[in-house]
Parts: sequence; structure tokens; C-alpha cells
Amino acid sequence: MKKSRALSISASAVIVAIVVLVLAAGGSANKAPASGATVGVKQTALGSILVGTSGRTLYLFLADKPNVSTLSRAGFAVWPAFVTTGATRAGGGANASKIATIASRGRKHQLTYAGHPLYYFVGDQRSGSTSGQGLFEFGAKWYAISPNGKPVTSVPAAPAPATSEPTGGGYRY
Repeated sequence: MKKSRALSISASAVIVAIVVLVLAAGGSANKAPASGATVGVKQTALGSILVGTSGRTLYLFLADKPNVSTLSRAGFAVWPAFVTTGATRAGGGANASKIATIASRGRKHQLTYAGHPLYYFVGDQRSGSTSGQGLFEFGAKWYAISPNGKPVTSVPAAPAPATSEPTGGGYRY
């Protein structure tokens, strides 16, 4: 119990640090809306997952209701909505009939897939990164979403730890 609480506190501290760094650099955790957003599919260590126009992983928030985002304003700083001001398209592997939009702040529209509002994670800085997978933040878990519209609940296998010990085992004196 203490270990999981310590991990949760550590993860929260990392997220806060990322947000502070992004804002201090003059940037914004919220990306400008895509004028013509595309939902695509990318093969990752998690399997086939949905990605946004830039190739970044799209996530769902388990606390959301169908076609309703329940995320707080503070949550949007860490989990920006995937928004558009124009047409939406399905890229290879995504199902166009599962893509819709819901009203968002301003004149933007947040994309949904199979009724799930879609978000990015500020910790994913490159295409195919899934560092938001399985995090418990803002009251619920976050998962990448599969092309069938279901959450991907698996986690990628951790790489074997690097060692500088010579092979063959035993102790050397």
C-alpha cells in the first residue's frame, strides 16, 4: 500500500513538473486546434492504438460519460483535449462512423471515438509515446484507445534492466 501511494505521489510530482516546464518555456499544454483533424491508428508496444493528426497517442478518461467530458480545468492542463475547428477524418485503420465531436470551450469541438472524448497527454512528446498509459489522475485511470473503441488496459513490458556485471554469475574478488 505504501509503495503504490509513493508511486502515485511521484507520478503526480512528475506531471506537475512537466506542466510547469511547458508553461515556463512560454508554451502551452493545450495545443492549437487542428483545422482538419485526423484520427489514425499506430502500432505500438500496446498494440494498435488511436493517434491524433500529429501521430501522438490519444487517450480516454474512465470517469467520462458517453459523449461528455468530466475532466476539470486543471486536468485539461495535463490532458489537453483533442480538438478541431474543421472537418474530421479517419486515417488508415480508424472507423469513420465512430468519430464525432462534442462542444468544448470556445469555438472548438472535442473529438470523440465510440462515445469517448479524446485527449493527449503532455508527457508524450513524440509520436508513438504512451507514457500516460494506465495513470490514475484526476479521479480515474487513463488508457490508450483501440480502433474498436475499447480501452487498451495492458501496459508495455518493461525492458530488462541493464547490468554491468560480467556474465557467468558468481562473485568476483
